[in-house]
Amino acid sequence: MKYANVIVDISLEKLDRTFQYRVPDELEASIREGMQVLVPFGNGRRVLTAYVVELTDECEWDPERVKDIIGIPERGIPLEGQLIALASWMRRMYGSTMNQALKTVLPVRKAVREKVKKSLVLAVSWEEAEKYLAFFEKKHQKARLRILEALLKEERLDYTAAVKDLGLTAQTTKALEELGLVRLETDTVFRNPVKPSEVQPHPVKLYPRQQETVDSILKRAAEGDRRPSLIHGVTGSGKTEIYMELIAAVLEEGKQAVVLIPEIALTFQTVLRFYKRFGDLVSIMHSRLSAGERYDQFERARKGEVRVMIGPRSALFTPFDKLGIIVIDEEHEGSYKSETVPRYHARETAIERARMSGAFVVLGSATPSVDSYEKARIGDYQLYELPLRVPGRTLPDTEIVDLREELRMGNRSIFSARLRELIEDRLAKKQQIMLFLNRRGYAGFVSCRACGHVIKCPHCDVSLSLHTGGRMICHYCGYQSAAPKKCPSCGSSYIGAFRAGTQQVTELAAREFPGARVLRMDFDTTKQKGGHERILEAFSRHEADILVGTQMIVKGHDFPGVTLVGILAADLSLYAGDYHASERTFQLLTQAAGRAGRGAEKGTAVIQTYSPDHYSVKAAAAQDYESFFRQEMEYRRLMQYPPAAHLLGLYLMSEKEDELERGAQVIKELALQALKEMEKSGDAKAEIQVIGPAEAGVSKLRDVYRRVLYLKGSSLPALLAWKERIEPELDHREELRILNIQFDMDPVNPF
Repeated sequence: MKYANVIVDISLEKLDRTFQYRVPDELEASIREGMQVLVPFGNGRRVLTAYVVELTDECEWDPERVKDIIGIPERGIPLEGQLIALASWMRRMYGSTMNQALKTVLPVRKAVREKVKKSLVLAVSWEEAEKYLAFFEKKHQKARLRILEALLKEERLDYTAAVKDLGLTAQTTKALEELGLVRLETDTVFRNPVKPSEVQPHPVKLYPRQQETVDSILKRAAEGDRRPSLIHGVTGSGKTEIYMELIAAVLEEGKQAVVLIPEIALTFQTVLRFYKRFGDLVSIMHSRLSAGERYDQFERARKGEVRVMIGPRSALFTPFDKLGIIVIDEEHEGSYKSETVPRYHARETAIERARMSGAFVVLGSATPSVDSYEKARIGDYQLYELPLRVPGRTLPDTEIVDLREELRMGNRSIFSARLRELIEDRLAKKQQIMLFLNRRGYAGFVSCRACGHVIKCPHCDVSLSLHTGGRMICHYCGYQSAAPKKCPSCGSSYIGAFRAGTQQVTELAAREFPGARVLRMDFDTTKQKGGHERILEAFSRHEADILVGTQMIVKGHDFPGVTLVGILAADLSLYAGDYHASERTFQLLTQAAGRAGRGAEKGTAVIQTYSPDHYSVKAAAAQDYESFFRQEMEYRRLMQYPPAAHLLGLYLMSEKEDELERGAQVIKELALQALKEMEKSGDAKAEIQVIGPAEAGVSKLRDVYRRVLYLKGSSLPALLAWKERIEPELDHREELRILNIQFDMDPVNPF
């Protein structure tokens, strides 16, 4: 007898364990690990969907009580066994239920109705059709006559067009079918969300350093060296061309490729370049696709019609059965870390999936994460350096402007004297400009200059942003209120906004530089589907002189006409309450400066800052990654932050603050007790420090209170062993069941 251990319908969170069913003889040849099956469940023999996670000859229960699998769903989406194994690894590594992990790796949870194309086809010879034509004319059957005349001109008619243009009805179609004159054919239409203007093979000749990198990576892969490759290449050094050459080599072997990009804003230019090289073998997967579009891309990948999938971290779970390479561009990006359970990191998960499938991983960035560069330094990754831009292109000249000096000189504008001078020069030369600000909305927080009180959201404990028309909005939960005229704390009328929003910068730029065409790109202007593409296409066609935006404009975009980048407030992110603050600031400034001078003209970048002597600002201006890395790692080692050690976060949430406080203390006691037990049994391989509990960065969100507890230690296995030990306790303790508890291994973004 064959038995199947299954996970029952992953929408039912409480059923997070396997159940065993007997495999009937008639299904034994069909059922395999990873398949979707139908099973009877409970005393009422309710039929549920389940996923086979293991096939075995051993019955774990009384054979008389084990029920049979009912069958395989006709429209069931098969789940690859490899993805089940990956979900299991994610559950252990990042902390979640198996159901939550399976929901993450399933590219599409359910099939949606296919969009089909109907065509009306002539089913008889011309001679016979002409006989019927005369008959319909004689009988004054005008509708049938109209359709037949159209089919004699063109043997296949689009059904939708025929309904619209020729007045075709279902009754007419049925009558013509019964006469044997026409045949209604239905073809599945895949909704391709990308429509590139040119699709043609576009191989380029690599310059020597690029070719050496490609040859070395392929040679190592052929020899079985599966260590990830980290390409550290300055902005404009041609990393994308290397990716495409590696993918071309993998496709020649009959394998498939996944290319991860950090966010939707990159898809326009990135996908276009890949389409020009690989044509219809390329598709994209991202969160703004409709359910139908996502299903289509999944189906095309499963059927082998797509062999290169491009997208954010969710594209990592494309159901390719012959995966050969995973490319992670801009690997330092924080968006590669999931903010929902399981809180997986796409980089580590990609490495695990590549190990399972025999693929290799290529990471690329002008500003690698400190974690990745440290792994390359100690030999876990293979490092490749591209210190120069492609021949004929040079890095921009970068200037630092001290905003404190500007204030002393009486300049209170967001444009320093030097930046204003350069903008006027570029406009006169008909060149393009990018102005980068890491804010959005009309302005930032509203505060009282007399007492310092900041207007906050009553539900989320974050400052409200002032928008046009005096509306104040919370960008977490959407709460709105009118801007106050007086301070609600002290009654002072000296209350106002920190005017450094993208909308404000756009209005000031239009006013300060009359005649300049200004475009704005931030979250608010790209909410609509296709918003990113419309703005980027307009700027690439020189329909605007100045592009104002948040960080989405500075990552990966290549506009040859841009010769000036202005970074308006470089240190807005520098003093955030997060140990990544200096790293993020360095990366943002370097990436922003790198947008200048990517064409024939040399570029200039201006960094405006109140902290001109900070090592991250100085290193970014000099494009000196090594200098930044050395100083940042000294800080990480001193404070025992990743990658010098590992950090495991426990995120605790509840609608009742007092219950949360009690639960947090209970968890801390459990944590300390578990560590003592590990030390006694010899399981603890390194000292683990318990930090907190403390308020989260946002202590209240959507009326839910939040606390955080951290465990810090140099041994990853020891932290995972502690997590495995404490998880059952969290489920069993009555006072903890009311809390929402989440784990986060090596957090990247503040909670």
